[in-house]
Amino acid sequence: MTATRIRVQWERRDERFSPVRGDTFAEVLYDEGSWLEGPAYSPAWRTVLFSDIPADRVLAWDEATGTVGVWRSPGGYANGRTIDRAGRMLQCEHGTRSVTRTEPDGTVTVLADRWEGKRFNSPNDLVEHSDGSVWFTDPAYGIDSDYEGHRATPEIDGCHVYRRDPDGSVTRVADDFARPNGLAFSADERTLYIVDSELRHLRRFDVGPDRSLSGGEVFATGHGGGFDGIRFDDAGRLWVAAHDGLHCFDPDGTLLGKLLLPEVCSNLTFGGAKRNVLFVTATNLLLSIRVSATGIR
Repeated sequence: MTATRIRVQWERRDERFSPVRGDTFAEVLYDEGSWLEGPAYSPAWRTVLFSDIPADRVLAWDEATGTVGVWRSPGGYANGRTIDRAGRMLQCEHGTRSVTRTEPDGTVTVLADRWEGKRFNSPNDLVEHSDGSVWFTDPAYGIDSDYEGHRATPEIDGCHVYRRDPDGSVTRVADDFARPNGLAFSADERTLYIVDSELRHLRRFDVGPDRSLSGGEVFATGHGGGFDGIRFDDAGRLWVAAHDGLHCFDPDGTLLGKLLLPEVCSNLTFGGAKRNVLFVTATNLLLSIRVSATGIR
């Protein structure tokens, strides 16, 4: 660690962004990464888990001590992760080309690694539905080269979005993406937002009673750089990791403002005791910024 904090800039684009306030600096919690991804905050552990994908390890920042240690190495070239409603860690692994769950005793359960008998490309990001299903994206970044996984020939006819149900069945829910990436449900779970990093935009889908997706119109475009991870706050605003920082959108699609950061942002999550701390992975950095917004549960 060298720096302890960096200056940030809040850029307001719409008056509805005015209630959002935040620190004028970001705390640098870790600065020794290669390409950091997948932050997830565990309130039980008071810990942020995150990945250094090229280094093939999962790291943990401890809120009580402020220290960072290796949580798992090798780490399956893990990318996106979340903490499920039972407090277990779910993650997408480029290296094993699977979605896994770490149980309370530390054992790892493979939730999904194939669709119709064919191996996934490299699951990238995931989100849990209240019914226990796990929805995840499957671009090919982990098999394109040996940088973020293991170079391999795809077995599936493209990069798609899937749902893994509690009974273990896997369903393809969207098949018209170039490189699907970050995804998030609205608070009522009636809408699912999915990033297409290759096409540099974010799409919005209606979730039907049978959990099928319809719609899929472009909700926002990443001008000047692509989008990656996404999260909602409890006011319905959507926060999107982008090349120049975090973009904040109103539910109607208006860009309300930006939190400009000096590095390319890959992902974010809300955490802390009040869920009002943004933890951001940005190239080699893990950052924290206290804000007036609160992440949804």
